Amino acid sequence: MPIGTSSTWRNWAGNVTARPVREVTTASVEELSAAVRKAADDGLKVKAVGTGHSFAAAATDGVMIRPQLLTGIRKIDREAGTVTVEAGTPLKHLNVALAREGLSLTNMGDIMEQTVSGATSTGTHGTGRDSASIAAQIKGLELVTADGSVLTCSSKENPEIFAAARIGLGALGVISAITFAVEPLFLLTAREEPMTFDRVTDSFDELIAENEHFEFYWFPHTENCNTLSNNRSAGPTAPVGRLRGWFEDEFLANGVFQALSSLGRAAPATIPGIAKITSRGLSARTYTDIPYKVFTSPRRVRMIEMEYAVPRHALVEALRELKTMVDRSDLRIGFPVEVRTAPADDIPLSPATGRDSAYIAVHVYKGTPYQAYFDAAERIFTAYEGRPHWGKLHTRDADYFAKAYPRFGEFTAVRDRLDPERRFGNDYLRRVLGD
Repeated sequence: MPIGTSSTWRNWAGNVTARPVREVTTASVEELSAAVRKAADDGLKVKAVGTGHSFAAAATDGVMIRPQLLTGIRKIDREAGTVTVEAGTPLKHLNVALAREGLSLTNMGDIMEQTVSGATSTGTHGTGRDSASIAAQIKGLELVTADGSVLTCSSKENPEIFAAARIGLGALGVISAITFAVEPLFLLTAREEPMTFDRVTDSFDELIAENEHFEFYWFPHTENCNTLSNNRSAGPTAPVGRLRGWFEDEFLANGVFQALSSLGRAAPATIPGIAKITSRGLSARTYTDIPYKVFTSPRRVRMIEMEYAVPRHALVEALRELKTMVDRSDLRIGFPVEVRTAPADDIPLSPATGRDSAYIAVHVYKGTPYQAYFDAAERIFTAYEGRPHWGKLHTRDADYFAKAYPRFGEFTAVRDRLDPERRFGNDYLRRVLGD
């Protein structure tokens, strides 16, 4: 179990830094348990940190646990339709390994750089009419608690802890393994198509009903959107050609967008013109491939993000209000606004708990002032009873969440029982969960 000296840690976006007392890289649940017990003996806080894709949740001045050696598939149970995977496994490695075995997750987010435990603990999601977040696909998990004990949790074993820990924010312990529901590998046909803002919002309910997975991007300062619809297909496979894929997904979506974002940061007055040109340059395309090659894409342009889940029936009204706010303001927004959906689920701290939801994500390029934009957007989202994504920026606190989440008290009661001394606490958890 390698133990490193203190160094400055930065998250992916660079907006959070921390200087832990020590870093510990664990390769087994036994080493993980020992690291937690040692931290307790030394009176130190503990946080596990994966790839740092959270914008808020993982910083600590105590012991930082790095799980990059705690990786790989423990077990595939084809009869039960499950796979058990070590918590530090990156989603991109899990997706490739599952495909090799002829298996897949049912739904996933649009990037796959995160570890499985980091992605689920913060409520990472994609879009789906019927299928929910990655955490909703969890069938069991293994949790190292504040005294170093290892708990096995499922709907039948430690069910209250299982219910809470699927999206646990790292507040209940350190997850060492997760069991996901999987299914035989299938194909998705993706359709990407430009639409006007009015057309998308006027037909939003129909687009959701007609497609298993639907999302869209609105380009601020324009009337233009790009829509993405993914539906299961009998095949045959027809992937994006290698040259076209490189040109559109790497050169344009990452290289050119990076350059234009840098120009917009240096000269904000150019942003509306850039948005009009880039959004008009979008073209339709259709392709068919295995799930992770359709759901996910490379995202190399670093940004700062806030995302809220609002009741799905309120999405169009909230989004139109956001557009009106941007159009009437002096703001210059160079990143598109992303809209996705999720069905209601039963996870206490899921932003979609108990209600069909739509997620609205606002972004700015790294290094660009964001406070005025995010504050204005947040006022709109909270007026519609919005619930923020746990791993992204927001200003809400425990008092807000106690009202926004019907089962918030259920979660905090489990936390009080498992971690009364707040071994896994930090400033962020103190704000959002109380102390």
